[in-house]
Amino acid sequence: MIVDDHPLFREGLKAALESAEGIVVVAEAERCGDVPEAVARHRPDMVVMDLSLPDGSGLEATRRLSAGPQPAPPVLMLTMADDDGSLLAALQAGARGYLVKGAGREEVLHAVRTVAAGGAVFGADVAERITALLAGARVREAGQLFPALTAREAEVLDLVARGLDNRRIARELVVAEKTVRNHVTHIFEKLHVATRAEAVARARDMGLGDG
Repeated sequence: MIVDDHPLFREGLKAALESAEGIVVVAEAERCGDVPEAVARHRPDMVVMDLSLPDGSGLEATRRLSAGPQPAPPVLMLTMADDDGSLLAALQAGARGYLVKGAGREEVLHAVRTVAAGGAVFGADVAERITALLAGARVREAGQLFPALTAREAEVLDLVARGLDNRRIARELVVAEKTVRNHVTHIFEKLHVATRAEAVARARDMGLGDG
């Protein structure tokens, strides 16, 4: 299924996809609000989704699919947006792939087949940026990965994920241990976790705490 508000782009993408063996476009949509019904009716194996749609974001449409009553088809984002914020937001929304419009036919076909088969795929430049985002400047990225956290809470979360106890974190940040405990409490509340182990697991799932 293709979700994009530009008819000419949809037509061209459909032609490119259906020129390949084993790929059929079973549905098209141009608005977020049309996506759930179209998916329920046509049951596509995957959805190729634009980020910017007339009535909202493809991110919201992706989140709605993930929260729906039926198993959601995997989503490949195919968009003009190539900024880090959009990329991370797409990952958080549950997208299994992210390509920037302008990708070649073979790259798009490979991405569609990979995502439909249950894999994840990103353009070469996107993959490099994901690695940089998750491996470098960890505290700044923690704030992007967990937007509800303050900069200091993101810093504390990274140190927690690296295995430091509250006393060592207090020494590292040159603050009182009580202050660290307060930060940890707020982190638990914002991440909806009950234990330190759960917080560490969430952080490490997003690439924090490995340095």
